[in-house]
Amino acid sequence: MTDLRELLGIRHPIILAPFGGLSSVALTAAVSDAGGLGSYGLYGYDGERIRTTVAALREATSAPFALNIWLPTGDEVRPGSEHEGYAAALDAFFAEVGIERPPRPDRYLPSLDEQLEAIWEAAPAVLSVVFGVPSASVVEEAHRRGIRVIGTATTVAEAVALADGGVDAVVATGSEAAGHRVSFLKPAEDSLVGLMSLVPQVADAVDVPVIAAGGIADRRGVAAAFALGAAGVHVGTSFLATTESAANAPHRAAIRSTAADGSVLTRAMSGRLSRGAPNRAVREIEASGAIAPFPAQNWLTGRFRAVAGPRGMGELQSLWLGQSAPLARGGAAAEMFAELLAGVPA
Repeated sequence: MTDLRELLGIRHPIILAPFGGLSSVALTAAVSDAGGLGSYGLYGYDGERIRTTVAALREATSAPFALNIWLPTGDEVRPGSEHEGYAAALDAFFAEVGIERPPRPDRYLPSLDEQLEAIWEAAPAVLSVVFGVPSASVVEEAHRRGIRVIGTATTVAEAVALADGGVDAVVATGSEAAGHRVSFLKPAEDSLVGLMSLVPQVADAVDVPVIAAGGIADRRGVAAAFALGAAGVHVGTSFLATTESAANAPHRAAIRSTAADGSVLTRAMSGRLSRGAPNRAVREIEASGAIAPFPAQNWLTGRFRAVAGPRGMGELQSLWLGQSAPLARGGAAAEMFAELLAGVPA
């Protein structure tokens, strides 16, 4: 089975990129209802929150959707004595939003087992993963429950590893893409391959459908991706600019105003390399040199980001966006979907 639409049970080979922390039920449902595959990012969600979210998704759409998780890489830190020092380095940001320095938590992230237990109960059409190859037991259990598995690669070697690991499709994500660089075989800084180079090489190297991600913002990008050998496209920033997304006004403004050469790759906000707009928080944290390892940094900055977002304090948010941000049109998700669909070969 190589046709992505048949494989995933969708009408059109267009997939919404999952947004860790920025996913919305409304946008996920809108893309699924349009005939694509809506995706919802579950980064940091415990089992109870996953169950609540899935219930909301089921209420919003009867169409297939994907749930996305981050696989542990083995280098994640746990709360320890160094927490206080890294927290102190961010005191100015805590003070600016009016909160106390956060004490050390019991954990930074829920366990993979806790997340998977809730996902198995939910039985989404698709489980998508980033930062690694899912174990054979995860793939087998997903398939036993009728769930397709999609992995994400930033290099040809990662794509081959995923295909060998039994995933049903591979997202080939170019360095143009917004958000975290999800490399897992080599450091992210050593895995920066543009989509034009990545997609045809991945298509030649694996025998599962390849989904192109990174820099695809309109019908032209979609047509190019298919010409390169992709079986579908995976779109983030252009959907993030739509009315159904969870992005607030400063984030939308950043998408409109950040030039193709204006975004940066930084570890400042999460401890892992990510592409976004260079706001004051990014600049000052990088200048301080005090960036905690992942996921400590993500948890710590998340304390002030959670307050800054609702207040529209864009200089203290994670403003993730890709290099094609200037092409994002905004408007309704259905209109954005129609624009992308116009690039899919007949």
